[in-house]
Amino acid sequence: MKILTVVGARPQFVKAAVVARALAARGIEEALVHTGQHYDEGMSGRFFSELGIPAPWRNLGVGSGSHGVQTGRMLEGVERAILDARPDRVLVYGDTNSTLAGALAAVKLGVPVDHVEAGLRSYNRAMPEEINRVVTDAVADLLLCPTKAAVAALAREGRLEASGVRCVGDVMYDAVLAFGGRDVALPADVESVAGRPFALVTCHRAENTDDPVRLAGILEGLRLVSRDLPVLLPAHPRTRVAMASAGVDAPAGVHVVDPVSYLEMLSLLGRASLVLTDSGGLQKEAFFAAVPCVTLREETEWTELVDVGWNALAGADPARIAAAAQAFLDGRPRPPRPDDLYGDGHAARRIVDELEAAARA
Repeated sequence: MKILTVVGARPQFVKAAVVARALAARGIEEALVHTGQHYDEGMSGRFFSELGIPAPWRNLGVGSGSHGVQTGRMLEGVERAILDARPDRVLVYGDTNSTLAGALAAVKLGVPVDHVEAGLRSYNRAMPEEINRVVTDAVADLLLCPTKAAVAALAREGRLEASGVRCVGDVMYDAVLAFGGRDVALPADVESVAGRPFALVTCHRAENTDDPVRLAGILEGLRLVSRDLPVLLPAHPRTRVAMASAGVDAPAGVHVVDPVSYLEMLSLLGRASLVLTDSGGLQKEAFFAAVPCVTLREETEWTELVDVGWNALAGADPARIAAAAQAFLDGRPRPPRPDDLYGDGHAARRIVDELEAAARA
């Protein structure tokens, strides 16, 4: 069996790293296509080297652009890659434009497409990511779900086990177990903040960065948080551009640094007192590290984290952000942390089991 894997953004590199190991352990050939959605060294190159991911079989070099331009270029490039590689199946991850392009190219060529992290729903169609995941799930052959909640969401849409739905667990938990706990030297500007209690922040989603009012609200919320804790913000390139375009600067107490690598992020999570983010993946990674999280959105795909009390939704309202942060920092005992929300750390192995079973069917 030959698998063609499509990735393009840094969270996908992390997920693909652990699945690639599981594929190799079974002797399954994999052709990795990097769309180039994240293309600079800080957002792409370092992830491949530090996670031991082989160099991509093909790098499309698509780069940035509008959703239509970017997805169209990816679709053309992935189609060509599938025709050249002649895989038995195509594997896609998450909810990016790379995910959508990989799924559409495969299904239109009659190649089964399998979706890792299927079934996630924010029920906010204004999010490009929501459109990507809904469309990908609609055309996927195997829907490889990270949680029971994702399985339930697909069931409400009429997709059941008989139509390829499988609960395999979360490969990001696999990755934390595989790569966490390593000694990592942090850049000096990062270490100067992380050497004491601090709040770790990421903010990159278009709904926040492309809206000057929301962006200003988040920055004001971070200023309020910084009265209690210094705030460390590894800034996505999108965020830096948006701040410059809106003419806003980081408030005093908010330390903006360059993007960090995956291993550096795991190290920071091991030290942080609080996480504030609009990232889906970091919400879970905070939970894995036993760090409470304030989500800078009005909804989350990871509703179970809110249900168990380790995540609070605060949107872009400064008062809500500050209040949610304070509620986690006020010294009250934290709620129990369930150990079964995201599987047992063997999701990659189960994914490969399902791929092999589907190939035999």
